[in-house]
Amino acid sequence: MAANVDEWLRELGLDQYAAAFRDNDIDGDILADLTADDLIGLGVTSIGHRRKLLAAIAGLREAPSPQATAAPAPAPAEPTDSAGAERRLLTIMFCDVVGSTELATRLDPEDLR
Repeated sequence: MAANVDEWLRELGLDQYAAAFRDNDIDGDILADLTADDLIGLGVTSIGHRRKLLAAIAGLREAPSPQATAAPAPAPAEPTDSAGAERRLLTIMFCDVVGSTELATRLDPEDLR
């Protein structure tokens, strides 16, 4: 969507509504969410102008965004066993303190902990 709503309205030949859109903080991020009732609230009283705007807004919804054109990386398939149970990766870390075995034989378990 064009970030400049004024320019978008000018392209549609409806730039007389630019001030109303600006005054109501309508920007490119929310333009595609406008409804017929919103347009009436903005002062678009002409049914023809509302229809023209709604058709252009519908075109905005259908147009792919620049972010949507890049294909997302496919998620790795998680292996399942024959019963359909899900398997997950597990990371285990083991740490050993030098001399801990000898120390464990000399100390009480609570003191060792």
